[in-house]
Amino acid sequence: MKELINYYYNIDINNIDELNDKYHFRIQNQDYYFVFYNRNMVELNDLINCISDLEKIGIDVHKPILNIEKSYLTKINENNYILFEVNCQNEVFDIFDIIKNNKRLILNDSYTSLYRNNWEYLWSKKIDYYEYQIRELGLDKEIIKNSFSYYICLAENAISYVHLINNAYKNYLPKIVWSHRRIYYPNYKVNYYNPLSFIFDLEIRDIAEYLKSYFFILGTNETIAELKYYLESNKLDNYTYNMLFARLLFPTYYFDIYEEVMNKNRKEDDLITIITKVDNYQEFIKKAYFEISKYAKLYKINWFI
Repeated sequence: MKELINYYYNIDINNIDELNDKYHFRIQNQDYYFVFYNRNMVELNDLINCISDLEKIGIDVHKPILNIEKSYLTKINENNYILFEVNCQNEVFDIFDIIKNNKRLILNDSYTSLYRNNWEYLWSKKIDYYEYQIRELGLDKEIIKNSFSYYICLAENAISYVHLINNAYKNYLPKIVWSHRRIYYPNYKVNYYNPLSFIFDLEIRDIAEYLKSYFFILGTNETIAELKYYLESNKLDNYTYNMLFARLLFPTYYFDIYEEVMNKNRKEDDLITIITKVDNYQEFIKKAYFEISKYAKLYKINWFI
């Protein structure tokens, strides 16, 4: 890989480290990542425009580097890769950093292909595929078979909830802001500033995903305290409060690992940590419902209220 990077970018590398299809090297105290491009081709120009707009307002996200062919993508063994100049490493963003940064850039016509607010459609499509997949390929996955139905049911509850909200607010136009495919706790800047995770969605998307990850590290009480801090310091509208709850209800934490297991990138045993906390997470959801209800009227979900 060193020779290929040297050829395509005229960069002479002494040492290079590989981890999960990501190649890291350092030149004159500057870090670089050469990574698999995991987005579709339609989104590339929109991502470049988004990076440019973020740089203009002083957010130094990872910078893509053109190769000798004046392209951001380099094809190696039929796969596209992209080289990033990395602007940070192990610093951490907390929930208030997320709040501040997400609001600094809103959706415009320069990156509409990154728009991801149609949760009802996207989630339904995923669930349909998962159910087909488990029938065809999941016969030997005992842990998944014994837990899958519960998380499908939880997902369908979240989808129904979003459907209710969308019907109730048909003419509502929410503000769509700079967001990420997924946010984890701890939220390292090196991940937060990775353009390959950029999308545009409701401002509470990143917050909800951060809180879900926070729960599996620190537990119910600490996560509820973090949710309270967020609610106390941010005024939302009724639509957005409801969507926050819907996002907390949808089990991305389970399906993310499920997908990696089915793609043979992770062991099925990794789901056990999630599954053993199912009662605790249900308790967290109840408490989150109660806290959000202090600020807006939420729809009732009778089976756990």
